[in-house]
Amino acid sequence: MTTHVCLTARALGATTVHIDSADEELEERIDKVVQQFGGDTRVVTGENPRHVVKGTDLKVVHLTMYGENIALWDDDIWHDLRSGPGVLVVVGATKVPREFYELAHINAAVGNQPHSEVAALAIFLDRLTQGEPLGRDLKGKVTILPQERGKRVHFETDAVTEDEGSP
Repeated sequence: MTTHVCLTARALGATTVHIDSADEELEERIDKVVQQFGGDTRVVTGENPRHVVKGTDLKVVHLTMYGENIALWDDDIWHDLRSGPGVLVVVGATKVPREFYELAHINAAVGNQPHSEVAALAIFLDRLTQGEPLGRDLKGKVTILPQERGKRVHFETDAVTEDEGSP
């Protein structure tokens, strides 16, 4: 699940993902994706989440099914988040300590029902960024070439560029 959170955050424009437990393999997996597919997302593991949240100047949004439903937010909330210095999104795979509900600027819900933190993160980041990251070129060595049917991938190496897949 943690890998999926990191991949989702990367695809939707996050620059840094902070993970509480140390996991060098996770850092290497995501770094490999970034090296191949581009972007600048980095994963930092083994960090105390309380220190990360307390030490940031960013707006802290805690995604929880108990929060204020983002479908009911007015434009002022979104404008405030988009125009500020940035957003630190908190998601938890296990029971999140009560302290985070108090530390967050906003406790936000993507529907007030049980759901996946990956889905909540994807929906929230898509709405926050208004879909902008989905169309950007991350300048990777591997590029997926969109197709109506089939698969087409462009590989760029130091000496050669080649396409593989359906014409």
